Amino acid sequence: MLNPDINLSGKTAIITGASRGIGAAAARRLSFAGANVVLLARTKSALENLASEIGERALAFEADMADWSSVNGAIQAAQSTFGSVDILVNNAGVMDPVARLDEADPEAWSQVVDVNLKGPFYAVRAALPLMKARGGVIINVSSGAAYNALEGWSHYCATKAGLLSLTRSVHKECAEQGIRCVGISPGTVATDMQKVIAASGVNPVSKLDWSQHISPEIVGDAITWLCTDASRAYDGRDFSLKTEEERAELGWVKT
Repeated sequence: MLNPDINLSGKTAIITGASRGIGAAAARRLSFAGANVVLLARTKSALENLASEIGERALAFEADMADWSSVNGAIQAAQSTFGSVDILVNNAGVMDPVARLDEADPEAWSQVVDVNLKGPFYAVRAALPLMKARGGVIINVSSGAAYNALEGWSHYCATKAGLLSLTRSVHKECAEQGIRCVGISPGTVATDMQKVIAASGVNPVSKLDWSQHISPEIVGDAITWLCTDASRAYDGRDFSLKTEEERAELGWVKT
């Protein structure tokens, strides 16, 4: 574990897509740092084991990121329970189905936009009024797909590029109010999404060996570090974990 001395006691963090992968790893790490954690996912039952593991400082909510009232309701409930919303981790994202544009299902493509782009906006919109009194940190889980088009990933690339613009927009509008916004581009991570990508057989990413993906725990560490003033140089842009040199900035070097 990196940065074991980070102290987020008294802060409340909301993590979307918290039932597994990066979201679950971030929830565990933020909780270890002392934060209350509010776990959001489409199915509350998927969060129950994690919430039980973390204990009384964890709260699980069913939330559909494609639905404004669902997202807003969960974030308002977090405020009512813990008294503040200090950290928002926009992690929820989908990739399936991977398909070339001439074969893409319009409804499925649209659903990816709803979850990957509109969902983070809904969460930001709900959280900002609650953060204005004492500041806060918004962390958007970005991707190299925000910068580079990949075959079969038009939905994912387009939404991640939009999310990067959302990061920049929040920074431009809210930095003077003490609200930070930063993205994290983790590279390829050993999660269920990589299984979807591998099964597609489309573009070079699907051919990567599993050993080439970093663990979700590394990303959870980085997200926790991004909540601190040590990461302020990355406000309004993406912090990348794609190379060993970049990971070394956190004190982690692949062995």
